[in-house]
Amino acid sequence: MPPSVPSLPRRVARILRTSLFAQVACALVLGIVVGKLWPGFAADLQPLGDGFTRLIKTVISPLVFCVVVVGIAKAGDLKAFGRIGLKALIWFEVASTLALLIGLLAANVVQPGSGMNVDPSTLDTSAVDAKTGGGSLPTTTEFVLNALPTSFLGAFAENSLLQVLILACLVGAALLHLGHTKVPQVLPAVEQAQEIIFAIVGFVMRLAPIAVFGAMAVLIGNYGLGVVETYAKLIILCYAAAALFIVLLGVALRLVTGLSLWKFLRYIREEMLLALGTASTESVMPRVMQKLRRAGARDDAVGLVLPTGYSFNLDGASLYLSIGTLFIAQAVGVDLGLGQQITVILVLMLTSKGMAGIPGSAFLALSATASSLGAIPAGAVALLLGVDRIMDSMRVVTNLLGNCVAVFAVSRWEGALDTDRAKRVLDGEVVDVPEEEAPKAETALAGTPVDGPLDSPAVTPARTVEPTADRTVKEPASEVG
Repeated sequence: MPPSVPSLPRRVARILRTSLFAQVACALVLGIVVGKLWPGFAADLQPLGDGFTRLIKTVISPLVFCVVVVGIAKAGDLKAFGRIGLKALIWFEVASTLALLIGLLAANVVQPGSGMNVDPSTLDTSAVDAKTGGGSLPTTTEFVLNALPTSFLGAFAENSLLQVLILACLVGAALLHLGHTKVPQVLPAVEQAQEIIFAIVGFVMRLAPIAVFGAMAVLIGNYGLGVVETYAKLIILCYAAAALFIVLLGVALRLVTGLSLWKFLRYIREEMLLALGTASTESVMPRVMQKLRRAGARDDAVGLVLPTGYSFNLDGASLYLSIGTLFIAQAVGVDLGLGQQITVILVLMLTSKGMAGIPGSAFLALSATASSLGAIPAGAVALLLGVDRIMDSMRVVTNLLGNCVAVFAVSRWEGALDTDRAKRVLDGEVVDVPEEEAPKAETALAGTPVDGPLDSPAVTPARTVEPTADRTVKEPASEVG
């Protein structure tokens, strides 16, 4: 007797119950509807998104610390770690400079601000001051000094990733120097702490749909959909330039590693949708680190390249800043010559670094660029206030993909990437089973080999099971663990 096929409502209910991607997608749509229909009520939902982001941020610093320490200790080569850092910085500089050039070229060709004829004196600059909180971007000296921790616990309390990275490098180097015989309990303790943190991430991720719903409702409620019509030309240009840059990232990834960016995007679809909904790449950093490790990138490469990229490799922000600078110049009728545009590139190469975590950093960078040129009124930056939040989606996607490609590329460059495993994971031949589902999976797939030991650097707390030739293994019942 053929097995009964579940009805459509039951299948939809099962997908919504088991798939994080479906839950976040529905929350995204529901947030847009609520924000459009009840903007006043939507404004009160801000704590939903903020609360989720706070919970995620609490585990980022200890997670980065544990991953880097374990990566250095297991790699057993501090020089290799230094090479990874140097190669990552080279990649970051090349990628972010390319993003700036693409943005500048696109703005020159399309001229998004031409014909607006805005009088800068009529603009209200107080909103820019409120956005930036009266702050300023750090100088190069300040940036370097701020990256150095003043206390061990202070780096974690302030959630300063660069300071945490430096501490992790020092601890990892000390473990290598002392050897496991002198401190036999330290590394296992750090590894166990890492497992606990990943478990906490799994718990918090269950709240992701609620966070996306609240964040999207607030966005639509505050800004509405009318701003899209007003700045349509600029918005379309920024997203088209970002799409071109992502295509180039895909080409680079294919040439360097042989991997497909499209398959990788499908692999992190839940994290990407969550980042879009919350307009934050930090909200998905722990999960992305976990998935990169599952995909064959070594712990030390993931632990160093990804967090460092959050400060040094803001490709989406670089695109937006170069296009935004020319947009405000064109809007107020200022024609920037070749020399001035070269100055824009040089200034933004500096100001775009270390922007993460600074309130209104994009406006601070634009104001600094305008001041350095001396031709664009500083008040013209206020033109981008209405559209800045709409650009978050473009910046988030481009920044996240840029940093993930950097992890794969630098790992391959250093020989820290298991390419065969990466291809199998991205092709769906390796099924990730959450730890809480592992006993059920092992019972159902008795005799099926487990891919790699549990303490392998490339394997996370999640168990990995490969399907046999005559059996199709479906995705696990839960993807949030």
